[in-house]
Amino acid sequence: MNRFVRWARTHPLALDATLALGVLLCMVAGSFVDPHGPEGTYAWGARTPNVLSLVLMLLGAAALVFRRRAPLCVLAATSAVSVVELATGDPRAPVVMAAVVALFTVAASTDRPTTWRVGLASMAVLTGVAMFAGPLPWYSQENLAIFAWTGMAAAAGDAVRSRRAFVTAIRERAERAERTREEEARRRVAEERLRIARDLHDVVAHHIALVNVQAGVAAHVMDRRPDQAKEALGHVREASRSALGELRATVGLLRQTGDPEAPTEPAPGLDRLDDLVDTFRHAGLPVEVARAKDAPALPAAVDLAAFRVVQEALTNVQKHAGPDAKAEVSVVRVGPNVEITVLDNGPGATAAYGDHPSEPDEPGANGGHGLLGMRERVTALSGALTAGPRYGGGFRVHAILPTKARTGGARPAEGTNTSEDATT
Repeated sequence: MNRFVRWARTHPLALDATLALGVLLCMVAGSFVDPHGPEGTYAWGARTPNVLSLVLMLLGAAALVFRRRAPLCVLAATSAVSVVELATGDPRAPVVMAAVVALFTVAASTDRPTTWRVGLASMAVLTGVAMFAGPLPWYSQENLAIFAWTGMAAAAGDAVRSRRAFVTAIRERAERAERTREEEARRRVAEERLRIARDLHDVVAHHIALVNVQAGVAAHVMDRRPDQAKEALGHVREASRSALGELRATVGLLRQTGDPEAPTEPAPGLDRLDDLVDTFRHAGLPVEVARAKDAPALPAAVDLAAFRVVQEALTNVQKHAGPDAKAEVSVVRVGPNVEITVLDNGPGATAAYGDHPSEPDEPGANGGHGLLGMRERVTALSGALTAGPRYGGGFRVHAILPTKARTGGARPAEGTNTSEDATT
């Protein structure tokens, strides 16, 4: 069956020629049958078609070969030969069968209004000629049969067209849904890649900056003060170990099913703020912290974003604010929000800060991505971030994170500490 369907789709003209031959055989066979035989039976061979009827049957069947290419023209041609047969044939041959097939083709290949107009016109012309111009009485069953067959052909063709349109709509809807799913999957992959890139930037920029500073200190005092150099190298080792741990946790998010389990340590948050500040203090950056004691716990996503903002802001101070800079960190709960402020007394807009742009909305003169990453984190939680030079020198980073606002664009926290709802 499937093989025949494939053949029919690839050879439509051959299929129509086969159909035309079948219709011709049926018409010729029907022309030898007398429906008014003894006792109301059909008598085979009781009548013989004349030459004109045979020619009309041949013309009608030949026209059906082109029914797909020009359905209306084929209907007109088959209707014309049928009218001639209905008006002159005695006994009458079933030439009208070709017109019935042509009417079905028109109804199946055009719209419904065209089917109504063409169908009613064909029914009226063929039935009217059969009733009032043919040799049989107008009330003859053969005349009424013409009306019935033409009506059924139009209805069947319209049903086939509706079925095809329905199947096509279902297929298009399924293809559109598949495209939507693929686009959504690509969008989610892009967002996840952006999130992981942002996390990697935060981890690498912070720890590498500390390693660089401590390594410079160790190299500077190696000959004169070996004890201080040893202490600086110890800080380098701790910073590198911490960087490797966070990188392992971040890269573990990329593992697939069946890979070794990712680390199960909790995501960093403000509970680790003191440890973060100590690393900068050991690197030579004085940092003062102001925060409320016994503050309520923050949602995991907000806690992680707050920690990353402080981390990135202090990293920028360490990298760009100069050797004599000092930093101040403030974490305050204001109503339903938590506000994070990081200040420094560096040169501010007068220096070429990589992540300290001269304008708050620019990503950085040297192509830095720190402020951009912070702004993306805060915006994902429906918060706001401002960053820019301070009046009188220095730089200011201020972030407002809602603790109970909508977080539809937020990402899950790092590690496995993701079960807590980000909106609680």
